[in-house]
Amino acid sequence: MKLNFNSFLLLGVFSVLFALSSCKKDNRADFAPVNNNDASLGKQGTNAVTATTFKVVAYLPSWEGDVNAIQYSKLTHIIYAFISPTTSGGLTSIDNPGKLASMTTLAHNNNVKALIAVGGGGGGDAFHTIVASASLRTAFVNTMVNYVNQNNLDGVDIDWEFPSAGTEANNFALMMQSLANAMHGIGKLCSAAVISTGATYVTSTTMTSVDWLNIMDYDDNNFQHSTYQSAVDCLNYWSGRGLALEKTVLGVPFYARDNRGDYITKNYNDVLALGGSPNSDTFQNYGYNGIPTITNKTNLSFDRGIAGMMIWELAGDATGVNSLLSTIHNVIVAHGGTTPPTGSNPPIGTVISLKGFNNAFVSGENGAQAMTCTRTAAGDWEHFTVIDAGGGKISLRSMGKYVSSENGTQAITCNRTTASDWEKFDWIVAADGKVTLRGNNGKFISSENGTQAMTCTRTTASGWEAFTVGN
Repeated sequence: MKLNFNSFLLLGVFSVLFALSSCKKDNRADFAPVNNNDASLGKQGTNAVTATTFKVVAYLPSWEGDVNAIQYSKLTHIIYAFISPTTSGGLTSIDNPGKLASMTTLAHNNNVKALIAVGGGGGGDAFHTIVASASLRTAFVNTMVNYVNQNNLDGVDIDWEFPSAGTEANNFALMMQSLANAMHGIGKLCSAAVISTGATYVTSTTMTSVDWLNIMDYDDNNFQHSTYQSAVDCLNYWSGRGLALEKTVLGVPFYARDNRGDYITKNYNDVLALGGSPNSDTFQNYGYNGIPTITNKTNLSFDRGIAGMMIWELAGDATGVNSLLSTIHNVIVAHGGTTPPTGSNPPIGTVISLKGFNNAFVSGENGAQAMTCTRTAAGDWEHFTVIDAGGGKISLRSMGKYVSSENGTQAITCNRTTASDWEKFDWIVAADGKVTLRGNNGKFISSENGTQAMTCTRTTASGWEAFTVGN
């Protein structure tokens, strides 16, 4: 994982040197898998990974990123980064505890698991002391059990970059085994972030203990640091190591690296703002992963049958059609993942788009103005999660806010933080499969054929009040 912000400021030049020796994978030829022929790749595990069980794991750092702007519906797990261990087996104070609490609440509201990441590049040095002592290992495990329970989290992710091979690696395995057993004992998860190749510090005991490994396939060099070929190489490496398919999660970057100096990075969305293309992997001095490469890596993950993909990190993503998270989600849907079901029952928990009579998409307008039905393509603002509102009714949520009928007294909006009566609708499916939405005032939502802001004022439903449900 990249350095956490506070560690970077404190360690300065030392952290750069540390990164060069720990995070960077300088010579892939030294890390060839034991056996990387195609016939061996399917022998890692017996549990079939499908589009419906495919993990999308993303890190959210304490120092950037808005918890309310996250596309939770396209994630399965979100990890708050970072908190640091102490040499006594305890934890330092976490940065922005309110942000962690908000993230956890929003994640759980969207059926997403929330974890805490311990360590980070340069932030896990205390593990050298902890793992060397049985009593300190026990103290750390107890600390994490208490922390996870107190903060209503779903598990812990360990990011130590990284132990030495040999005795320290074996002691690390003992700590991970104890931690995983403790987490599993209270119904929680335990994962670890690891480098993409040459990870001799990860023993078979560690691989067996954890629920999965987040493989950091990035920072391979100072420019095109996470190519498609590097993804192939790292999956071959972990296949050769015997990591089970259902525990293999491929990491991808939502940031670029500059070829003019080590660890000079820029978020993907900032590269686009400078004029970079979402369909390229290079811009000026920066190398990154654009939409085609993320698409190819997601397809590779399905071809290999691994557990899923990991993202460092969410604050780097773009919005709308340029979103890399949406790119991953679209591939999952194409492979048979979550899609709006047919039939009269509302697709609870599903992310949908709504297309009006005018063949344009409904937009929540990010809650900044009244809703419209004018978009030619469906981006983030044009996607809604269908929520069970109870009593046979549903609510629609986009960008963390709920659609409101405004009781028919003004144009409808998508700006409510909670769902009350005005934010509940009857989901009515017509004979042609289109859907109409009736508000608590007994009136139907109308697209107004895209000529003005949408309303909830119609006593009957006809063309402008019917919507095609899509992905």
